[in-house]
Amino acid sequence: MPDPRTIADFSARLPSGETVGLADRLGRVVLVVNTASKCGFTPQYKGLEALYRTYGPRGFEVMAFPCNQFGRQEPGSAEDIAQFCEINFGLSFPVMGKIEVNGANADPLFQWLKAEAPGVLGTRAIKWNFTKFLIDREGHVVRRYGPTEKPVTLSRDIETLL
Repeated sequence: MPDPRTIADFSARLPSGETVGLADRLGRVVLVVNTASKCGFTPQYKGLEALYRTYGPRGFEVMAFPCNQFGRQEPGSAEDIAQFCEINFGLSFPVMGKIEVNGANADPLFQWLKAEAPGVLGTRAIKWNFTKFLIDREGHVVRRYGPTEKPVTLSRDIETLL
């Protein structure tokens, strides 16, 4: 099987456990983020929601993927996570099912993202929660952003792709 080359080659799990293909993301600019509810970066949800509300009508989407691999900062069930995000941040973008982003059980989408956009010094591993990957309308990874990059700083790159 050839190596997947766009986001359309992948699927994701919803909190319900249902698997959905990501081919419908083609034609949209997508920001994929590994998230956690009990992290120092969790307030970034507010900034991610602001980006989504600002650029969503122009074809931008945020996809949050909860992960419990960093300091066990996402211990809850899919239902707990969804409720937390709705109550505390009023999220209107999709929060997907919990996944792993590193190691032998890393989700295939994140394996691809890390290969396409390595981190500092070429490292592929994701170092912490709220690592962000920006994908263009053709489904290609454009850039990786570290956890400390606040969502608002991505505005120029998003504007360019829209």
